[in-house]
Amino acid sequence: MRGGVRSSVRPVTFDLRARGTTVSREVLAGATTFAAMSYIIVVNPLILASTGMDRSGLLLATVLSAAISTLVMGLWANLPIALAPGMGTNIVFSQILVMQMGVSWRSGLAMILLNSLLFLVLSLSRWRQRIVAAFPAPIKLGMQCSIGMLVAYLGLKNGGLIVAGAGGSISFGSLSDPVVLMITVAIVLTPMLVVLRVPGALLISIAGLTLAGLFVRDAHGTPLTQAPAHLFALPSFSSNLILALDLREFFGDFWKLLPVTLYFLLSEFFAGTTTLLSVTRRAGLLDDRGEIPRARAAFSADALASTIGALLGTTTVTAFAESVTGVEAGGRTGLVAVVVAVLFALSLFAAPLIGAVPVQNTAPALLLVGILMLEGLGGMDTARPEAAIPPLAMTIVTACTADLMVGLAIGAFVYTGILAGLRQWQRLGPAVLLLDAVLIMYLVLRSLVLH
Repeated sequence: MRGGVRSSVRPVTFDLRARGTTVSREVLAGATTFAAMSYIIVVNPLILASTGMDRSGLLLATVLSAAISTLVMGLWANLPIALAPGMGTNIVFSQILVMQMGVSWRSGLAMILLNSLLFLVLSLSRWRQRIVAAFPAPIKLGMQCSIGMLVAYLGLKNGGLIVAGAGGSISFGSLSDPVVLMITVAIVLTPMLVVLRVPGALLISIAGLTLAGLFVRDAHGTPLTQAPAHLFALPSFSSNLILALDLREFFGDFWKLLPVTLYFLLSEFFAGTTTLLSVTRRAGLLDDRGEIPRARAAFSADALASTIGALLGTTTVTAFAESVTGVEAGGRTGLVAVVVAVLFALSLFAAPLIGAVPVQNTAPALLLVGILMLEGLGGMDTARPEAAIPPLAMTIVTACTADLMVGLAIGAFVYTGILAGLRQWQRLGPAVLLLDAVLIMYLVLRSLVLH
């Protein structure tokens, strides 16, 4: 552990040679990650603007929080992980907290700030690191596979390949829609580029679909890619969301906000932790004990990101699962994150160009990345039910519900039940039981907040 302390405070040199990578590969990986997650620049302001928050101010908050937080992760933790305002929490914030519960967005930002400060204390004191280290190996494997399944699901949904069917069921999109047909063909071709080791295969896939989209029309006759009038433009934004949170109003409504506050606290703790663990595992960066390198710096950077976001005027900033696209492109160090941060900053001047990239075009890359994250299942000991069933349960539940937290809860409960059935009481230690208790609390809060 003493070595971990030194590594968390020493100057970052990226260790490119030690991690088997090069500057060009890291730059390409950073561009790939940014391409896969740049939709947040457009989507986050659209979602949060329904609360009455200024849209131009939200654009500034989204871009700056992503750029600063990702830069901190790269320079402090030396990990190829990008951060930005998270999808899911922004929807709960706008639709549940503000629209349904009638809480002001200023009070909501105060809630985000207080949660992130608590995260930061847990991270700096190493408690978050100790909690994660205590997770059983099957649960850690299930986290990676569940993230992979969620990423694949999002890719298919974004691409229009998963649509709502009759009676609430899901079905495959219609191939009579030229866009769906184009994405389907790209899903077949993109793995070929990867297998042939074409540099920047995932980025080529996204760029190629964007260009093709200029000529491919959807079912309504509209081109998928809308050519921008200008590639670049001077940014136009407002700074009226900076430091706009209201702590007094939050504490005045404390008891009313307590359930949703705990919901945000638990969901972001586990979602952010799961993403950090899964991406570093896929990159082959976990140490011999299965822990994240420079874990305290990584967790602290993740917690600090939400603090920065709340002060700038946006919802919880967290590690993005799309970071795995950069890992698959060969990224292994914090230089990837630095490149992503620079591209986020430049996006203030390239908003027209970025806005022209349809979200559908990330589908082949996300699906392939999700599939590759399932590789850990091949090393499962299928002869031991406690090693095989929990991660499979987590993966299947996440795939069917698109809810990572519910999948984690089911997997943890199944793990506990199997150990109890086998009467392996010595393995049901405090960490496992505490995890179960916290997840039960989460499910209860989830039912109160979302229903």
